[in-house]
Amino acid sequence: MMAYISFTKTKLPYGWLGNMFPAPITYQGQIWRTCEALFQALRFEDVTIREMIRNEKSPMSAKMVARRKEHMTKRVVEPMSMEDIDNMRLCLRIKFDQHRDLRDKLLNTRDHIIFEDISSRNKGRHKFWGAVKTDGELDGNNMLGKLLMELRVEIKNEDGFL
Repeated sequence: MMAYISFTKTKLPYGWLGNMFPAPITYQGQIWRTCEALFQALRFEDVTIREMIRNEKSPMSAKMVARRKEHMTKRVVEPMSMEDIDNMRLCLRIKFDQHRDLRDKLLNTRDHIIFEDISSRNKGRHKFWGAVKTDGELDGNNMLGKLLMELRVEIKNEDGFL
C-alpha cells in the first residue's frame, strides 16, 4: 500500500512543502519572502511588476498582484506551460537549497507520495498543481507534488543516499 503525504495550509502538518510557506529565498541578489512570490514574478518580464510582486507582504497578496497584472500586460510565461513548470522547479530548488532544515524534512518524507490536497478548491489550475485523493487514487496532475518528489530524488543522489 502506498503511503501519502498531503499538504494544504502552511500552519498544518507538512505545510512547509507549499509555496506559501514563509521561507525567504534569495534569487539574483534579491530576497523574496516566499517561493510563491518568486514563482509569480517569473511569469513577467516587466521589472516594475516583478518588484510589485516581490514587495507584497504575503504570498497570497503577491499572487493577487500577479493575477491583476496578467490582464494588463503580456506575461512572458504562460501558466501551466513547460516554462512555468521549469520555473516552479527552480523555485523549489532554491527554497530547499537555502533552507537545510526543510531539505532534511523533505528527505524524511522517504518515498511517500507527496501531493497538495486541493479538495477544498478542486478546479482549474489547482488540479494542475495539486490533486484530490479519492478511493486511494489521486485525481489531478499533482505537478507540484511530482516536482517535490523529483527534487527529493535529486537531493538523495547528491547526498549519496542512493
